[in-house]
Amino acid sequence: MSYVALARKWRPKRFSELVGQDHVRQALTNALTSGRVHHAFLFSGTRGVGKTTIARILAKCLNCERGVSAEPCGECASCRAIDEGRFVDLLEVDAASRTKVDDTRELLDNVQYAPTRGRYKVYLIDEVHMLSMSSFNALLKTLEEPPPHVKFLLATTDPQKLPATVLSRCLQFNLKRLPVALIAERIEAILAAEGIEFEPAGVRLIAQAADGSVRDALSLLDQLVAFGGGKVGESAARAMLGTVAREHVVGLAERLIAPDATQLMQYAESLEQWAPDHAQLLDELAALLTRVAVKQVAPDLQADGVHPPEVLERLAQALSPEDVQLYYQTAILGRRDLPLAPDPRTGFEMTLLRMVAFRLSVEAEPAQPAAGAARRGSVGDAVGERREVSQRAAEPAKGAGPPGGQSWAAIIAQLDVQGAARQLASHCVLLGRQGSVVRLGMDARSGFVRTRTQEEKLGQALSRYYGEPVRVEVTETDGPAETPARAMERTTLAELEAARQALDADPTVRALSERFGATIQPDTVRPVK
Repeated sequence: MSYVALARKWRPKRFSELVGQDHVRQALTNALTSGRVHHAFLFSGTRGVGKTTIARILAKCLNCERGVSAEPCGECASCRAIDEGRFVDLLEVDAASRTKVDDTRELLDNVQYAPTRGRYKVYLIDEVHMLSMSSFNALLKTLEEPPPHVKFLLATTDPQKLPATVLSRCLQFNLKRLPVALIAERIEAILAAEGIEFEPAGVRLIAQAADGSVRDALSLLDQLVAFGGGKVGESAARAMLGTVAREHVVGLAERLIAPDATQLMQYAESLEQWAPDHAQLLDELAALLTRVAVKQVAPDLQADGVHPPEVLERLAQALSPEDVQLYYQTAILGRRDLPLAPDPRTGFEMTLLRMVAFRLSVEAEPAQPAAGAARRGSVGDAVGERREVSQRAAEPAKGAGPPGGQSWAAIIAQLDVQGAARQLASHCVLLGRQGSVVRLGMDARSGFVRTRTQEEKLGQALSRYYGEPVRVEVTETDGPAETPARAMERTTLAELEAARQALDADPTVRALSERFGATIQPDTVRPVK
C-alpha cells in the first residue's frame, strides 16, 4: 500500500477534529444546527490554517445522507465520496489557473441545474482573489441571486484583492495563524498515535518553523521522520532546518553575563565552523532572552520545551533584568539592520559588540539629568535612567521613617497584592506602626483609590509581610505627600524629557531638520524601555 503523507492522513474530517479556529467552528456549528446556512462563505487566512479543510467539512455537513447537521456521519456514500475527492456535486476550482472570464462562465453555466447526487451543489473556489475583474463580475450575478440548491465556499490568502461587491455578499471568516504551543500539541498527539519516538525540543522546533501553519508543520514532520531515521530528535531537527545548536546560543548568552569583548568575539568566531545563519542566531538569542525575562518575573510558568529549566534558571539568576532587556532590544535591532551591514557576519559581530559597549557604559556612568541624557542619547542611557527610577522609588518618603530603615516603596515591592489594593498602597506614605496598627498618610486628592475593601486587602498583605495580624489606618495628610506613585510619575516625566532632549541632540535628527525642515512631534517621543 502506498504511503499517505501525514498532512493528508491527519486532515480533519469533522469540526470536532479541527485544531484552533474555534470562532469559525462555533459560528458554522450554530448555523447548521439552526438551519440558517448562508449561500456564500469566504474563508481567508495564510496558507495551511484550514481554509479548504473547513470548506470540505461544511460540504459534508450539507450533503450527509443522514441529514444536514454540524456532525456529518463520515460513513455514508456522500461523506466518503467528499473525503476521497470524487463527489460530483462538490466542484473544486483553483482560481489561480482559471482566471479568465470564459472559465468562470463555463463553470457557472450549470448552476441553474439541480444537484446530481447530493442535497446541495457546492462550489469551492480556492485562491479566489486571482480571478480577473471580468470573472468577478460574472460571479457577482450568481452571488446576488443564487439558486436555493447552490452554496459558494470561497477561500483566499489575500481578501483585500476581492471587490467590495463580492465581499458584501459573503459571510467572512478570518482564520488565524495557530500558536506554536497548539501546533506542538497537535504534532505530539499525531506522533503518539503513529508510535514514533520524539523529543519535545525537536517538536517545538518544527512547530516554530511552521510559522502558524499546521499543514506546513506536518510536511516538515514527514521530512524530519525520514531525515531522522524514524525518530523526531532535537539534533536532527536542527540539522534539517539549518538552525544552530541550542548550546551555542546558550554559550553566547553565558558570555554576556560578565561581558568580555575578547572572549565574546572568540566564541562568535568559533561558530563560523558551523556556517551559521547569522540572522537566525540573533533570532534565537532574542528568543532565549525572552524566556529568561519571563523566568525572572514569573518563575513558576512552564518552560518553552526548547531550553531546559535549569539553564533558564541559571541565566535568570546571573543576568539582571535591565541587562536582559538591553540585550534583547539590541539583538532585535541588530537583526533588523542586518541587511544593511557589509555582510551578515560583520553585522552579527557588531551587534554583540554593541551589547558589550552599552552594558559597560551603563556600569561606568551614573545616571545623568536631562542635559546629560541629551548629550549621550544611547540605549545605555535609557537603561541608566531606569535604574535611577528604581533607586528613587526605593527612597523613603519624607517623614515616613518606617521600622527597620526599610522604605515604604521597598515594602510595597515585597507585598503579594495586586490591582486596586496595590494602587492604594502606592498612593500612601508610611507614617509608622503602633502595635497592630500600620498608619498610612494619603493626600486628599488621591482619595478615589481608597475603599474599605482595598484597605482590608492591603491589611491582609501587610499581615503576611510582618508575620502577625495588623490592620491599616489611613489618614489625610496636609499638602501633597511624597508617595511612591508620585515619585514614579516624576521620574517618568523626567525620562520623557530626557528622551526628547536626546532626540533633539541626535546628529541625524539635526541633519534632517536642517536639510529638509523636518520637525519632531513631541507627543510621539517615548523613552526606550
